[in-house]
Parts: sequence; structure tokens; C-alpha cells
Amino acid sequence: MSLFEHKAYNQHEHVAFFQHKKSGLKAIIAIHNTNLGPALGGCRMWPYMNSAEALTDVLRLSKGMSYKAAMANLKLGGGKSVIIGDPRQDKSNDIMLAMGDFIQSLSGKYICAEDSGISVDNIKVMGQRTQYVSGIEAKFRYDGGPADGNPAPSTAYGVFMGLKAAVRHKLQSDIHGLTVAIQGLGHVGYRLAEHLHNEGAKLIVTDIFPDNLDKAVTQFGATVVKPDQIHAVQADVFAPCALGASINDDSIDDIKARVIAGAANNQLAEEHHGDRLKDKGILYAPDYVINAGGVIDIYHQRMDSSAAKLRDHIEGIGETLSGIFKRADDENKATSTIANIIAEERFLSGY
Repeated sequence: MSLFEHKAYNQHEHVAFFQHKKSGLKAIIAIHNTNLGPALGGCRMWPYMNSAEALTDVLRLSKGMSYKAAMANLKLGGGKSVIIGDPRQDKSNDIMLAMGDFIQSLSGKYICAEDSGISVDNIKVMGQRTQYVSGIEAKFRYDGGPADGNPAPSTAYGVFMGLKAAVRHKLQSDIHGLTVAIQGLGHVGYRLAEHLHNEGAKLIVTDIFPDNLDKAVTQFGATVVKPDQIHAVQADVFAPCALGASINDDSIDDIKARVIAGAANNQLAEEHHGDRLKDKGILYAPDYVINAGGVIDIYHQRMDSSAAKLRDHIEGIGETLSGIFKRADDENKATSTIANIIAEERFLSGY
């Protein structure tokens, strides 16, 4: 199958492959759309089973970034990069330097930031070879705390605000006393758990790393389940915060939660799963809307802004979702469909 016939290809403008034999780097950069501005998106390092799996992921992630930037009213396009490898075993400075060379070769069409498996320090190493990186220096943080460039706190706060908006719309309730099932306790998922715990939610969690689970049990009193059980537990809210496609043909009928609101990208394995959720009476917060806090943070760090302006922008995620939920109800359509319509109207306007 060629790239143009790939199931995840969606009129992407540029897809580049790179291999650096000496360092062992194998990476892909995908640029989806740049009508609104240069493509900004994180670099993910993950032990993909093969290059085909990595290509599918980067194509889906980069498309999502175009929609995310448009829905967040940012003058940015959508792009993403992936490095094939285990971030806990295969990461090295040489790989990060080579990745910087790869990014530089695209002459600013793609701007790289932190994502799963990649830290701010890793991005700084890439920055030794390219100026097209973001999130390595921060002037402020949304809550006034120390700013280190990591966008995860803003992402988690945005998901928290969006989750509360979804709960208000569907359950006519606040967070206190509700049960939230969190799939994945990485940089964002763990911070989301902390917000929810502080608000009085009961937590059911899973993760592939035992140390993350131990911390959640100790600090939040969370209940732990196996990764293949989390989507089916009895909970008010299901929050996917790991890799994408957690809502699929195998999982969707087992979901008992009435709200799905999490940080993961590409939560729907296929577009029709949004309609399936609607038919089941489950309110879905479109992923690229609810998890936009990180890219909003990076955007504000690149301009003359402030912590207060950043916080206001992130908190607007809840308002945006409320508008999507209402329009979906009014038009009897899936929330994912409504979000797609609005985003496409914005980033395709240049054609």
C-alpha cells in the first residue's frame, strides 16, 4: 500500500522519513495542514511494533493537531513526529541530536515540542541542532507556579476543565463524589488524577508502569485495575489518557461510563465510533478539543502574553465544549461530527 492510499492519510501536505545509522534513530515527521500557520506538534518516542504502526500513529496525530489548533483559535497548523524506540531503554543524546538535524532539514515547516516519551531536556538537546523547537523556555505557568517549559500541566488543566463541562452537561453534576476511570498515568494523566482527587472524585486507574500506580494508590487512594479492564469498569466518567484508539469495535459495547473525557489523542479508532457513542447515550468530549491546553501553552509562550491570559484561554476549553455539546443536541449529531465541521471550516478556509 502506498502512502496516498494509507487508511490514515488525509491530504497531508508532507510526510518525511529519516534514519540515522550511527545513532540508531528511525523517525517520521508528518505535516497535515499549514493554512493557519506553521505546523506545531510534539515528538513522541514509543516502542512501535513496526514502522507501519508508527506511520499510522504519526498520520493520525498530525491530522489531530490541525483540528486542535483550529478549535483553539491558534494561528498554527498541524504536525507531529514519532521516534521508533523504547524511551526507557533506547533514548540517547545522539538520537536527540540526529532528530534535531531531521527537524532542521524541513526549514521551519514543522516546529517540534514535547510529547509522550520525550522530555523538555530532550527537546533542548534537539535544539542544539535546530531552532525549530518549542516548549524549552517558559516565561510563566497558567497557575503562577515555576515554569519549566513542560506543557503537560496546561494540558491536564484543560482536560480537567473540559471534563467538568461534560459532567455538567450530561450529569447535571459537579465532580465531587463521582467515579472517574483513568487510562494512563503519564505526565498528563497523573496531573489530571490530582485535579480530580482534589475535587473529591473517586479514582479507578491503570497504567503499564507499576510505579505510577503505586503513587496513585498512596496519594489519591485510587483503585487499580488491569489495562484491559479499565474501559469496562463501573464509573461515571472514562478518561483515556494513554495511546489512541481506545474506543473501538472491541471496547465500545463494554463502556459503562456516561461521559468520555480524557487527554489521549485519537481516542476514536474510526469516525463512526462517535456515532456509536451518541447512539449509546454516552457524551464524548472530542479529544483534540479537550486536550488542547498544551499547544495553547506553547502558543502563549511564543508571544507577548501572561499567566492570566494563558489561564483564561485554557479555561475556554470548557466553554468551547459546552457549545459543541449544545449544537450536537440541537442537530442530533455526534459531538465528534460537530467538532470536525467547525474545525474544517477554519483550517480549510485557505483553499
